Amino acid sequence: MSSLTLTAASSAQAIRRSRTWGRRLLIAGAWLVFALFLLLPLLVVLAEALKQGFGTFFSALLEPDALAALKLTLIAVGISVPLNMLFGVAAAWCVSKYEFRGKSLLVTLIDLPFSVSPVIAGLIYVLMFGAQGWFGPWLREHDIQIVFAVPGIVLATLFVTVPFVARELIPLMQEQGTQEEEAARLLGANGWQMFWHVTLPNIRWGLIYGVVLCTARAMGEFGAVSVVSGHIRGVTNTLPLHVEILYNEYNHVAAFSVASLLLLLALFILLLKQWSERHVNANRGE
Repeated sequence: MSSLTLTAASSAQAIRRSRTWGRRLLIAGAWLVFALFLLLPLLVVLAEALKQGFGTFFSALLEPDALAALKLTLIAVGISVPLNMLFGVAAAWCVSKYEFRGKSLLVTLIDLPFSVSPVIAGLIYVLMFGAQGWFGPWLREHDIQIVFAVPGIVLATLFVTVPFVARELIPLMQEQGTQEEEAARLLGANGWQMFWHVTLPNIRWGLIYGVVLCTARAMGEFGAVSVVSGHIRGVTNTLPLHVEILYNEYNHVAAFSVASLLLLLALFILLLKQWSERHVNANRGE
């Protein structure tokens, strides 16, 4: 009996050791992949950006075309993110609180930008609002320019960032149900009071998380914006497009300098994402 017990104990220890080594190998493999494919490229970008010193680095960032690209990027983000936030809250409210005909179609359409290539989205806007597009003659008669101008860039950014806020809020609000809103209505609250005092406090961290993801996507969008921008230097180039132009001109230090600015903004957004995600998970665990 004792020999069987010792055999079982040794077998259990061997299994635990194998699991420990397997876990360590998986963790080491994950860190290796992270270092090779994520960390190393980021370090290369920073090293190339500072290759000729901080003077050249800041000169590339303060160049008029770079500042114009940064301004345009912030304009696109500043318009598309608030609009998508309003749309995401409204869509999530409708989908989670009401039953109506076409509900499944609405959810499918919200996910459409995930399945359509951004380049195709840009081409659609060109076909609609370009000089030879459906609305091109009317726009030309009224001296309105959408494609190859700021409105086209904003529209393309809006399209690719539509799902992020809505897709974060819909499952969160469906999980919370409608009991608290119904209780507030029975107590005499109107629609705005219910939203401001009941719904918004419950979804605030999910909303922040969706806005952070939407901001990151809007700031780094390349494909759709590239099609509708026309690559007019200093006018319709966002930061990603400006990096492409500098790199194609073999101005590598300036290209990596501007890319490092995008990298720093992305890291800042990543910190915001982790912060909001932690609060979202904490609220769901309550």
